[in-house]
Amino acid sequence: MSDLSTKALSDRRGAFVALLAILVVAVAFGGGGSKYGMANLIVVLSALIALSFHRSAFFGFWKSSPWFLRALTALSILLPAAFLIPLPPSLWVTLPGREMVERSYELIGYDGWATASVDPVRTLLALTALITPLAILTIGWSVSRDRLLFAGWAVVALGLVNFVIGIPQVLSQDPTASLYPENPMPGVLFGTFANRNSTGLFLVAALSLAALLPVPPRAQRFSLPLRIVTCALLLLAVVLTRSRTALVLALVPLGIAGLQVVLAQLRPSGNRRIGRDEVGRTAGARGALPVIITAGIVVLALASVLALAPGRVSETLDRFAASEDDPRVYIWDDATYSAQRFWPVGAGTGTFDDVFQIDESLENMTMRRAGRAHNDYIEVAIETGAPGLALIAGWLILLLWLSWRARSAHGRWIAWSGAAILLAIALQSITDYPLRNQSLLAVGSFALVLLGRFSHETKRGSITPETRP
Repeated sequence: MSDLSTKALSDRRGAFVALLAILVVAVAFGGGGSKYGMANLIVVLSALIALSFHRSAFFGFWKSSPWFLRALTALSILLPAAFLIPLPPSLWVTLPGREMVERSYELIGYDGWATASVDPVRTLLALTALITPLAILTIGWSVSRDRLLFAGWAVVALGLVNFVIGIPQVLSQDPTASLYPENPMPGVLFGTFANRNSTGLFLVAALSLAALLPVPPRAQRFSLPLRIVTCALLLLAVVLTRSRTALVLALVPLGIAGLQVVLAQLRPSGNRRIGRDEVGRTAGARGALPVIITAGIVVLALASVLALAPGRVSETLDRFAASEDDPRVYIWDDATYSAQRFWPVGAGTGTFDDVFQIDESLENMTMRRAGRAHNDYIEVAIETGAPGLALIAGWLILLLWLSWRARSAHGRWIAWSGAAILLAIALQSITDYPLRNQSLLAVGSFALVLLGRFSHETKRGSITPETRP
């Protein structure tokens, strides 16, 4: 029996190390998007290696996780895979939007079977991109809750590392300071990402964890100043990305953290009893002291941000007023037409850049290539049609259900830190494409692990059978 316990403990420790390794590798190499195939390959291979050593965790996820989560995970893999199934010509030619594919085959004299995807190679690449989030979800589900918290603080540390990497990018006017110089923006913090919106969203994720996760026991004496300083640095980093969406989304974790402080102060105090008015007043004063200190430090942190980078702050705020001629509006017009042409089946996962070139109108064309729809919901409608939008709806329902269920959990604020990250991703997807790089896919799946694991823990700390690690 002791041998089995030792083996289980070793497996959990190994799963924790594997989870950390995937997160670090994903943030270090996976922020460039689809243009950087070799870097993405490093991330995917690291996830595959981790899965090969933790097969029991992989199969354990499919046995112990909530059925709705298992169903959505399986469907998210099966949907792009379905576009790779060869279909007879009598079937695939009837799919909407396949006229040009049919004519292309006629030119080379081919009339055989073909996939539902108009570009099966890109669809296959999109399918392999799911290996990283699948590895984090399945391996992370077997990690103990204490170690999941440690992994959360590791993500916070990676956010601070991105801030440090971004300092020379902000101070230097040389675009080569960025790790991905194909998008030169001197004076902007990119960190390990090619897209400043992705950088900002990752920093918002780190901010969510820094604001809501419990501080490790060894740092309890300095928990308040440590949390405030960390959040202030991450907030400053968000400002330096000059990402409007990230600056707005930073209000999500800060608002939840403020709600946590308010509810903690409204909680009845055990020291307030009849006949002990003086003790009650003293306890109330002591209870108000953290709020006063917190408010003071927040004000000082915001003042420090304004003092250290007043120009950067004003430039970021000015970008909110400079959106009248946003080229994304014209991309959305043409992308909506593409979605209608391939509706309701879709053109195939990962095929947007190919089909959009056909439907982009001349009056909206610029010297730059769109590359993405800059709205992931429209892009999903083009690539996977009605099934893809139904799958998104399912994930949003799961997010709401787990967040609601967490209200009675002992670790509800931990669960809501994951919910804050997933909500930020969902909101940024309206004007960008956050889940199109390996780094944010990894962080998003880790946030889902936090939400799923801690939303099922009752106030007494018990674990329901379906989520027992």
